[in-house]
Amino acid sequence: MHKSSLATKVLALFLFAFIATFSHAQSPADDSKTMKIIIPWPSGGANDLLGRDFAFFLGEKIGKKIVIDNRGGANGLIGAESVARSIPDGNTIMFHSITSHATNAILAPKLPYDTFKDFAPVSQIASLDLVLVAHPSIPAKSISDLVALDKAKPHSISYASFGNGSMAHLAGELLNQKSGMDLQHVPYKGGGPALADTLAGHVQLYFAGIDVALQHIQSGALVPIAITGSTRSSLLPNVPTISETPGLSDYEARIYYGIWVPGGTPSSTVNKLYQQTSAVISSPAFKKKIEAEGFITVSSSSPEKMIATMNSQMEILRKVIKQAKILP
Repeated sequence: MHKSSLATKVLALFLFAFIATFSHAQSPADDSKTMKIIIPWPSGGANDLLGRDFAFFLGEKIGKKIVIDNRGGANGLIGAESVARSIPDGNTIMFHSITSHATNAILAPKLPYDTFKDFAPVSQIASLDLVLVAHPSIPAKSISDLVALDKAKPHSISYASFGNGSMAHLAGELLNQKSGMDLQHVPYKGGGPALADTLAGHVQLYFAGIDVALQHIQSGALVPIAITGSTRSSLLPNVPTISETPGLSDYEARIYYGIWVPGGTPSSTVNKLYQQTSAVISSPAFKKKIEAEGFITVSSSSPEKMIATMNSQMEILRKVIKQAKILP
């Protein structure tokens, strides 16, 4: 065989192998691979609880093993960065608070990723109102009591949050701005540590997820003060909303949760995951499970609706952050 002919055939075979390998790397999710859901928060908080609920029902739906990977810290930034750098094949999902994802974009203009370009939205999963709880040693049973206590002893009341810039933090700042109080913020790296220190009395107050606070309220270890949403919770029907306090009728703070995949994930893969997710969140069993934990279900949420929710949150939270002069 002529040398040039042989070289041409070898080159052709090499190009064919390269194209086949590249195409495989860019193809939709391999159903034989284990799917991983990264939760950018430590275990023990609302993000973790809802994320695990979702992973269980999604795994049952698609008949696939799903591994949970908690990567907490920096208000979800550390876990989010790991997702942004993952292979966009549909096998790595980020379960994150839409609220915190939006807040990070406001607080840290020089993020190690682009909030919009490096992630493809899939669907909103649910939302959650917080409950402001107090250690029993605090002589306050209502928002009005807290206002009076703060006025009598300025700068003496501290509240925990599950991260700087998190909704638990901003819920407190919003309350400060609307009530004239000066509650002192103490940030933690997740809901679990924040809850533990509130139970121990190291901080007096905590804007907690209803789900994780409920058992401690029922046991008397924590005293419920008020709900941050616009309506009372069915799990705590006797606890008023903050907006029921005279002068605070326009107060509302809510966390929205959703899932993303790395930017560059094929649209066919995103759509398939969206369809699977829609089947999960419309499942009566899933709704019953998360509503019993204090979450608020959504009927449906397209990627476009999820982005609209995040843009709306950014507009609201930017004002709170600017007035409170919150820094990263």
